[in-house]
Amino acid sequence: MNVERRFTALVLAGSRGPEDPVARFAGERHKAFVALDGVPMILRVVRTLLACQQVERIALSLEEPRLAHTAASELADLVDRGDITVLQSDQTPSRSVLRALRELGDPVPLLVTTADHPLLTPAMVDHFCSATPPEADVAVAVARASLIRGSYPDAIRTYYRFSGEGYSGCNLFALLRPDARKAVAFWSEMERHRKRPWRLISAVGPGALVRFLLGGLTLDAALARLSRATGVTVRAVEMPFAEAAIDVDKPADLALAEKILRGRAEPQEA
Repeated sequence: MNVERRFTALVLAGSRGPEDPVARFAGERHKAFVALDGVPMILRVVRTLLACQQVERIALSLEEPRLAHTAASELADLVDRGDITVLQSDQTPSRSVLRALRELGDPVPLLVTTADHPLLTPAMVDHFCSATPPEADVAVAVARASLIRGSYPDAIRTYYRFSGEGYSGCNLFALLRPDARKAVAFWSEMERHRKRPWRLISAVGPGALVRFLLGGLTLDAALARLSRATGVTVRAVEMPFAEAAIDVDKPADLALAEKILRGRAEPQEA
């Protein structure tokens, strides 16, 4: 990738409201506004993106744009100064991305992440942006199951099992060329089966499903089939950070994220 290329970053911050299990547990009306050590998750993600060398501008996708002024005064100030654009989200993440592609005006390359990713760091973002393969239209960040389990054995993640290894998504996506919009449309179908990976594999052919169930389909082979199904070139970027795969979907994730953040804040022995 050309390291001089800079990204528009889109933070998906839609909510299921106070019935979201994390929001309900924390007594908050919006999951993205749940605080870890006093800092709302959405603000942690924004701070990270502001510190990234390869991010040029930032947009938030919220079901009610006015909510950006209620999360934290620091976030409200960034919006008021024009440092962050706030967009109306749509019914699903993929539709929100399509809406952002229409409304932002020439946003490609577009980096997409989520507001429930409080462990995200500039190093993770810059690694992902720098490592996107030059031939890719779309890049997705993944982390090996062995890396995650070795670092956080109690973390409960959804793994996609491929030949020789399992992988977890990292809530980082890059749309690198205009044709990447085709993949976002396909993503709308994938969203319905996110927690059932065999459904995703079957979408690209019954032969692939059989090989996946037998553990004989490699990650590269699966993405090659996905590329044919979507009409764009999809590639994976392997992340060397276990925390890149830990977002906050349930109260146990919130406790783990807080533990990790406290460990980062503690002074390291020489």
